[in-house]
Amino acid sequence: MAKNKTTPTSISVDDFIGAVKDEMKQKDSFSLIQLIQKQTGLEPKMWGPGIVGFGSHHYKYESGREGDSPNIAFSPRASSIAIYLSGNFDDREMLLEKFGKHKSDKGCVHIKSLADVDKEVLTKMIANHIKHIKKLYPDK
Repeated sequence: MAKNKTTPTSISVDDFIGAVKDEMKQKDSFSLIQLIQKQTGLEPKMWGPGIVGFGSHHYKYESGREGDSPNIAFSPRASSIAIYLSGNFDDREMLLEKFGKHKSDKGCVHIKSLADVDKEVLTKMIANHIKHIKKLYPDK
């Protein structure tokens, strides 16, 4: 079975975000860290070379694949900031309707800037996502 590429690393979160070339994306990333920390009480840690994660849980699928994953994470990518949120947390679609300018897929919400979205709605999405993750993976 293949080994997960996205695992915790010793890379400095501050150094990683500090190296983001787009000043607005860098500022938004530091703000997002503060918002997630305040909401979850969890410290940021690098997962792989480009994902900032908070907390962790162990998953095991029916296929037998298993591993560890951050409870919540984001990545400042070239085209957007990807926020990794479950596709199944409570009130997801209703909250996304109120969220502001974004694109979403099953496990990510992509934003260009925090200025484009409602931070109170983001806070609620984070809370609902974390509640969903803790229900799925109660071990941590």
